[in-house]
Amino acid sequence: MKDSVESGESVERREDQRERGQRSRPAMACLQNRLIRVGLAEALCTYVMMTFGLGAVAQVVTGRGAFGQYLSINVGFGLGVTMGVHVGGTVSGAHMNAAVSFAMCVFGRLAWKMLPIYVLAQLLGSFMAAVTIYTVYNDAIYDYGGGNLTVTGAKATAGIFATYPAPYLSVHGGFIDQVFGTAILLLCLMAFADQRNRPAARGSEGVMAGLLVLLIGISLGSNSGYPINPTRDLAPRVFTAVAGWGSEVFSAGNTWWWVPVVAPLLGGVMGAGLYKAFVELFHPALVCDQNGPQEVQELEPLEVSSLAT
Repeated sequence: MKDSVESGESVERREDQRERGQRSRPAMACLQNRLIRVGLAEALCTYVMMTFGLGAVAQVVTGRGAFGQYLSINVGFGLGVTMGVHVGGTVSGAHMNAAVSFAMCVFGRLAWKMLPIYVLAQLLGSFMAAVTIYTVYNDAIYDYGGGNLTVTGAKATAGIFATYPAPYLSVHGGFIDQVFGTAILLLCLMAFADQRNRPAARGSEGVMAGLLVLLIGISLGSNSGYPINPTRDLAPRVFTAVAGWGSEVFSAGNTWWWVPVVAPLLGGVMGAGLYKAFVELFHPALVCDQNGPQEVQELEPLEVSSLAT
């Protein structure tokens, strides 16, 4: 009894010391405003993801194939997503994609009032990543383009930062491409998070999300570079418009720019909705007893005697 009292007193002393230590920290070290914390984390993880992704594209393009091929870009974006999840995952959820945030709002997993915070943070992170890669690869970009910043043609460099359709791809075909690619993304992300199915193992969420993006890239990326993310595409495109590539970044590809902004929003809701309609809504009901929540069996198991007959 004495030991337990002493133990309790020591715990109280440690808690008092911890509280005094927290009060002594600078106010800026402990931001209590959830909106600020979420916004900063989302901006930073998006920045990390986009820096690695755009950097991989810049290295492949300006290196003329000497420093990687198309697979390098897929791996760069996939691992960039993994790193981004580790940077902001437990604070903001590391959406890094307006289509993800929008779908979460539609299905009640994120408050609508948070959507502007997520979108603005993602736009900021993507824009600053474009600025960073342009600064790091500035000499290489100008050398590759012969001193010119072009949007289309053999020496085009605008595609380092934003996506453009393949010459054969129509706007209609590109829209379908983006709806489907984003639908697959959200369908699988919903599965990763479904605790009543086969979710990603705790701590492996970043790796699984990165592998998913890699898989989409190597299977659905050739039509338009698989943007599947409105904020990933729009912010760097705006940067290129003001950095020297001009307004052609919005008119190229039959005014392609709006497709990766609108289509992923629709595709994300469709993909999340498909998972919910085909899997999540049919999970067995939960009942509570003295042992806590338990699943109700969908089918009674066959009797052993009946199996023998």
